[in-house]
Amino acid sequence: MAPAFSAQREQVRTALELSIARRPNPASTELSEVDALWPRRLRHAISARLTLWGCPDSVEAAELLLTELLTNALRHAEGPDVRVRVYPRGDQCVIEVHDGSPHRPKMRRAGPDDESGRGLLLVDALANSWGTSDDGTTTWCTLPLTEGPSEMPPAPTEQVLHETALPLPTNSSASRAARIQARDLLTILGWPGPHHVAVDVLYVLVRNAVEHGLTEESPGRRLEAWLRVNQRHELLIDVQDHTPDFPDFDQAIRGELGRGLWGAQRLGANLSWFPEEQGKTVRATLQPGPVDL
Repeated sequence: MAPAFSAQREQVRTALELSIARRPNPASTELSEVDALWPRRLRHAISARLTLWGCPDSVEAAELLLTELLTNALRHAEGPDVRVRVYPRGDQCVIEVHDGSPHRPKMRRAGPDDESGRGLLLVDALANSWGTSDDGTTTWCTLPLTEGPSEMPPAPTEQVLHETALPLPTNSSASRAARIQARDLLTILGWPGPHHVAVDVLYVLVRNAVEHGLTEESPGRRLEAWLRVNQRHELLIDVQDHTPDFPDFDQAIRGELGRGLWGAQRLGANLSWFPEEQGKTVRATLQPGPVDL
C-alpha cells in the first residue's frame, strides 16, 4: 500500500501544466513531425517532475500512460490545442489530457500484426483507474505515487555572501542583455576572478536557455539569471528557465550537441543542473583568480 503524504510534503508537489498547439498533418491521420515530438518531450517532463516529488519508482508507468493519452489526443483532437495536467492527489498521481473532442475513446482489440490500437488497453492495464470527463473532452487516469530514492540531482546548498539578479527578457535578446549588465554587476559584487570569462560563460548559459528552455508553445515562459559569490569566493552563475528537465546534459557538456556548454566548460566553468519547483537551474561555478578590469 502506498504511503500517505503529509500536507507539508504535498504543498511542494506543484502541478505540471502545458498547452500544446497542434500542427496536424492534413494529408494523413498519422501525427505530423511537429506533433510527434511532443510525447517524447512530455516523457522527459513527467519523469523530472515525479523524480522531483521523490517518486522515481512511478516514473516508468507515468511515462507510458501520458504517452498513450497524449498521442491519442493529438491524433483525434478537434480543437487547436491539447492541454495536459499532471498533479498529485493524496497518494495518487493524476494525469489529465484535454483534447476538446466530445467523442469518448473506446478500447478495441488490436490484431497481432496491427501497429496501433493498443493504447487504451495499456492504460487500462497500468492505471489504478481511468475515465473521461462528463462532456467527454478530457481523458484522465491515476497511478500510485511510490516514494523512493531520487535519481535527480538535488539542489545544492551554498553559503552565499553576495548575490544579484539580472532582469532578462524572454526572447532572443536575453543573452545580449546579460552580457551588457554582467561586467558592472561583477564589479559591484566584488568577485575576485576573471570577469571577462564570467561574462562569456553567462552569455553561453543564457543563450542555451533561450534556445532550448523557452519553447514558444509552452505557457509560463520564464527566464532568470543570478550572480552569486559564496564563502569560498567562487562565482555561481545560475540561469533558470521553466522547462523541468535536461535529459541531454551529459552529451551537451561533452560537445556532442553543439559547442556552447562545452565551450563554457573549456573556459574553466564547472557545470551542473538541478530541478526547481517550476523549472530547472543550470549552474556554472567559476573559481577565483586574477581580476581583469
